Amino acid sequence: MTTQKVTADMTITLDGFASGRGQSRERPFGDLDHKRLHHWMFEHREDNLAEAEAIVEAGAFIMGRKMFSAEEGSEWDLDWTGWWGPEPPYHAPTFVLTHLPRASIEMEGGTTFHFVTDGIEAAMEMAREAAGERNVSIAGGPGTLNQYLAAGLVDELRLHVSPFVAGAGERIFTGAEDFDLKPLSSRATPHVTHLVYGR
Repeated sequence: MTTQKVTADMTITLDGFASGRGQSRERPFGDLDHKRLHHWMFEHREDNLAEAEAIVEAGAFIMGRKMFSAEEGSEWDLDWTGWWGPEPPYHAPTFVLTHLPRASIEMEGGTTFHFVTDGIEAAMEMAREAAGERNVSIAGGPGTLNQYLAAGLVDELRLHVSPFVAGAGERIFTGAEDFDLKPLSSRATPHVTHLVYGR
């Protein structure tokens, strides 16, 4: 019997937004101030070390195309390999949901981006197999996470709530309002509140 779980981490504002409007390569979170959103993970990492490290502990990851590249269109820029430089933080197979086929990209440190055109269930099946006994993580963005929440495919949801209001953008739970939450734990620091829910 496998103990593999599907987890998801998402940093959100007090009003539930995880990304802004107008994403671009220069602004991967659009008009949402990502430094303010994620300051707990970088400037205050020592106070939140366990939560930050847990984000990349999975054996495989799934993300949407907009998390890999903010640009839309009918063609890939084949020179673009993501925002993370030559060694992304995942260090595991990472499956990118997209409508555009693309050859896999092997990066330094163990991350290989695989591009999946057959939908969320196909990506999940591939990620489960690639992860082995380890967990699968839905890396984001919010639109991709919402699809998996609506499909009932997330076992553990970890929300990291930054204490400010965005007012607009892409919100978590849009289209997934029936997701049944069971509180598992919470921890507050001066810069973020960590909330963990089970299905």
